[in-house]
Amino acid sequence: MKQQIAHIALVVDDYDEAIAFYTEKLNFVLLEDTPQSETKRWVLVAPPGSAGCSLLLAKADSEEQRSSIGNQAGGRVFLFLKTDNFLRDYETMLQKGVQFTREPKTEEYGTVAVFKDLYGNLWDLIEYSKSSE
Repeated sequence: MKQQIAHIALVVDDYDEAIAFYTEKLNFVLLEDTPQSETKRWVLVAPPGSAGCSLLLAKADSEEQRSSIGNQAGGRVFLFLKTDNFLRDYETMLQKGVQFTREPKTEEYGTVAVFKDLYGNLWDLIEYSKSSE
């Protein structure tokens, strides 16, 4: 059997605002933006060079969904952005106004810092050490 995670749904408040953040601040690629109805779109973004999994930006359409915006993992780090050059991406993200909540730290497994997306979800920016890959 062969399986893989294709998309991870990320609840957002506004499609265009979310697309702008991911493409302009994190340098993600807009893979698809297809209208589904008058209020719903199928929006996929992914880091450049990413193979496989992408984020499905899903606009909240109920009060219950809106209450999860920015807190999809209950305050824990939710997503992990792996990079081949931590310093390059960290400095670029700082210049573009991305808010880091934990400064870079070198661990046995690699270099990592925690940042917030536009809604407050926590992410790790991480470059794994060669021995951890």
